[in-house]
Amino acid sequence: MEKFTSLQMVNEFISIMPEKNSVVEAAARAHQNTLTKPPGSLGKLEDLAVFLASWQSNERPVVDLAQAIIFAGNHGVCKQGVNPFPQEVTRRMVSNFETGGAAMNQLCSLSGAELKVKPILLETPTQDFTQTEAMNLEELLEAMSLGAQSINRNADIILLGEMGIGNSTISSALSASIFGGSIADWVGAGTGSDQKGIAHKISVIEAGIAKHGSRTDLSALIAFGGREQAAICGAILAARSASIPVILDGFICTAAAAPLFALSSSLLDHCIIGHKSAESGHEKLLRAMNKKPILDLDMRLGEGTGAALALCVIKAAVACHNQMATFETAGIKLP
Repeated sequence: MEKFTSLQMVNEFISIMPEKNSVVEAAARAHQNTLTKPPGSLGKLEDLAVFLASWQSNERPVVDLAQAIIFAGNHGVCKQGVNPFPQEVTRRMVSNFETGGAAMNQLCSLSGAELKVKPILLETPTQDFTQTEAMNLEELLEAMSLGAQSINRNADIILLGEMGIGNSTISSALSASIFGGSIADWVGAGTGSDQKGIAHKISVIEAGIAKHGSRTDLSALIAFGGREQAAICGAILAARSASIPVILDGFICTAAAAPLFALSSSLLDHCIIGHKSAESGHEKLLRAMNKKPILDLDMRLGEGTGAALALCVIKAAVACHNQMATFETAGIKLP
């Protein structure tokens, strides 16, 4: 797709987004009820298969081509000492992804997802949001365009993940700005902050909120960042334009999508949450966005790992939906 060159262009793109296919959704649900099991007995597996069918407009959904994308960025707010690790770790982890050494590589290999890593100007962090806006409009649009252009429009499903030292602070700031409430409720340990570090993160976010106020649209990304979060938003919109369902990872991915939710909750109708992160703000965020995760394994690694694991569950759902016998084909007569 073309680059976003203005917010008007983004809004025009949003205005023509497709909806799910309700006719196919009903047909897929009816098919579930003919399979050799009590209706509803496969629980969420049934719902997942029907969800995919409704967005793929295919009563027999497929997950042959699953694309996983990790967007990586660095953040100026790290100047405030919000993370115990240096930003050099972001670049080194990108190299680790590229050479196959990360947890995400192993989980993509297991689930069959094709992994793509997209570092975004790692040598040029965003601005420190306690001092000024993290990005300008041009930077926002560039990152959203990169995200939108990264998706494979032939994919059956898209998995989104991220990497960036300091981005749990960004996620907490975005969540607090958009949904309000106590900032402390949105802040967790991230990559390993102790209680003193968490208290410091809270004070830094308080300073940012005091400076920029509540933002309930894409301007939240301008105020707080970061580039990988903006890229995730672009990828979500591009996937929606192609009616491709999306698996968001944990807290940071969900928070990245929050500015889109603030514009219209329906913009995330094609998105499901891979897992509930152990990061303390994620459960609160999921409630605010009325989203239920597929898994809850006390993970908080990020990278897209929860999304890759969830793909295994989705593949199980599709296998049962497409390959189980019906009562008729099995020759079973119901009373």
